[in-house]
Amino acid sequence: MAAWGLPAGAQPSAQNPAASARYARRNTLGFFSAYSNDSSHILLGVSQNRKLLGFGVSYSRRLLLTRFVDWQYDGELLPVALESDPLSLYVDNQTAPTATTSVIAGGPIVLCSPSSRSYTFIGPDGVTYSGTETTSCRGREWTVGEAMSPLGLQWNFLPARKVQPFADGHGGYMYSTRPIPIASAGSFNFTFDFGAGLELYRSRTRSIRVEYRYHHVSNKNTAMQNPGIDNGLFQVTYCFSLGRAHRAPPAD
Repeated sequence: MAAWGLPAGAQPSAQNPAASARYARRNTLGFFSAYSNDSSHILLGVSQNRKLLGFGVSYSRRLLLTRFVDWQYDGELLPVALESDPLSLYVDNQTAPTATTSVIAGGPIVLCSPSSRSYTFIGPDGVTYSGTETTSCRGREWTVGEAMSPLGLQWNFLPARKVQPFADGHGGYMYSTRPIPIASAGSFNFTFDFGAGLELYRSRTRSIRVEYRYHHVSNKNTAMQNPGIDNGLFQVTYCFSLGRAHRAPPAD
């Protein structure tokens, strides 16, 4: 017996073949971890040897889908954002008028590279003092904070494939329980990042994103000093479809 409204011998189509051939969600929830083992002057920041570690959640919403690109809004929330600073060690080896050594364990330092200088001066008592001052690093200090990047976009290319290259960028802030990266900087900092990676779909609703980002932290001169932090950040995100699955629209 022929299907209602179809000629005899014709079969109803279950779904649009072009739509079912693509890997693209309308709403995506993700859980991620991000880590950077070091910092240097990549573009803007000058603070060295800073580590970043974060755990958070992301939300993506599809804005435009074609056969070439899946364009998405992407926001991130990090309830746990940790930053690590190298601590300073100051050593004064005085050679005159008497030989003495003074050691001061200080706070975070901008550049974690040993430096030394010799000095000679005449004190108020008319005595000549001379010696050598050396500054180096003595360990690390972790600072707890939280961060949010409500401004973000992501572009997945070749959405018909299970392995998709993508690029993304975000803007937001980071608040820490004490000033970073040094004591005279601020506890409230602005952040932005941009990067690229691969998204590997395990099914049409679940995937894993692996990416590398340039990440910058700066207080925008709202504090006494603003050395800034540049990190190369590695991030892994486990993603799945949020809410009821929606069929992708036909390709343009």
